[in-house]
Amino acid sequence: MSALAIKIYTDENVNPAIAEGLQKRGVKAWTAADASNLGLTDEEQLEYAAREHAVLFTHDSGLISIARKWVQLGKEHWGVFYVYQDDLSIGECIRRLKHYANILEAENMKNGVEFL
Repeated sequence: MSALAIKIYTDENVNPAIAEGLQKRGVKAWTAADASNLGLTDEEQLEYAAREHAVLFTHDSGLISIARKWVQLGKEHWGVFYVYQDDLSIGECIRRLKHYANILEAENMKNGVEFL
């Protein structure tokens, strides 16, 4: 069985240009707006990403505790990438996420949280 590539879903707090930049670089990425998921709660965003087997990229620190709580409860998700919104430029977010997509397989991110 071949390894599954990381897919990246961005919640509504993330600039859509990040998903667009990833798409241009060959990464399967889409936004909450693309999925008609604007206005969902953090938990609902993580549930959607889990159903899609996608890593959730967010600037919302509340998702870190939700993801960790899920693991404690035995509920699986496909990972969370987090960066504080003002810490990195759009271009740097794209570069780092593309790097992760190049070096990790989807299974590597399962139930994990990575800080960019």
